[in-house]
Amino acid sequence: MIDVRPSQQMRDLGVVQRGAGILAEPARAFDLPAERAVAERVTDELFAAMERIGQVHPFAKGMGLAAAQIGIARSAAVVQPPGDAPAIVLLNPRITTSFDETDDQYEGCLSFFDVCGLVPRPLKITIGTTALTGETVTTEYERGLARLIHHEIDHLYGLLYTARMWTGIEPIPVEQYRQTGQAWAYE
Repeated sequence: MIDVRPSQQMRDLGVVQRGAGILAEPARAFDLPAERAVAERVTDELFAAMERIGQVHPFAKGMGLAAAQIGIARSAAVVQPPGDAPAIVLLNPRITTSFDETDDQYEGCLSFFDVCGLVPRPLKITIGTTALTGETVTTEYERGLARLIHHEIDHLYGLLYTARMWTGIEPIPVEQYRQTGQAWAYE
C-alpha cells in the first residue's frame, strides 16, 4: 500500500493547501443579519468538511477550520474543542484583548499538515464575533482553546502560524512530533 502524505490526505478531503492565494488574503466579513443565509451555508460547509476530516484523523487537542481553507473567502471559522464540548462558530471574529502571558506550543495546520511548528500565543484572549442576528458577542478563551481560536482568526486575516513563530525556528516534520493524540499541556 502506498503511504499518502498527510498534506495529500487533506487535499483529497478538500482542504486548500499552502501556496494558494486565498490563504494569504483577508476574508470578507458578513453583513449580518442581511447575509444570514450565506453565513449559515458557509458554516454548514465548514461542519461538513470537519466531519470528513475527523473521520480520517483524530484531534485530541481539538480542531479548527477557516472558510478560506475550503476555498471560501468569507470571515467564518469553526472550532471543535477537545472532548465532547460543543463546536464554536466564529463569524467576523476579531481579537479585542490579547493578554500578556504567553506560552509556546506546537501547532499543526490542515493546509500544510506535513509539519508542526512551535508557536507563541497568549494564554488568554477576548474576542468579538457577530451573531447571525447582527449583535456583537464578546467571549474570553484560555489556554488550548484560546490557541485554537487565535489560529483560526489568523487564517481569516491571511496569516499562517509560521508568521507567528520565533525568528530562526522552523517547523518540524510531523513524523518528529511526539505529542499526537495528547491534550495540550499546561503547568
